[in-house]
Amino acid sequence: MGINPKDARYRDTLNYVRPDGGRPVFRGMRPRRIKNATGVLEHIVHEDERLDILALHYYNDTRRWWRIVDANPDIIFGGDLLLNEMVGLIILIPRVVEPESVS
Repeated sequence: MGINPKDARYRDTLNYVRPDGGRPVFRGMRPRRIKNATGVLEHIVHEDERLDILALHYYNDTRRWWRIVDANPDIIFGGDLLLNEMVGLIILIPRVVEPESVS
């Protein structure tokens, strides 16, 4: 079963274009816009924790690690969580899915 493009996180991204209009040095996509994720839990980082394991614990799905990254813009690279400096810091764990906005 493949991912339905209309459900893909990067469905609204554009192809990368160099700011100077020149030829791109690589093929890729511009980053998607990240909405403010609603952090509903605070988690204290322990030694050797990884985003996929946290996603498994909180969401029962290792593939939802990106939700944690979205809620914590200071985490640029998932491997940063393994750094000694991260131990003891508090990160936000957002809802699995954002609630529908009521109009």
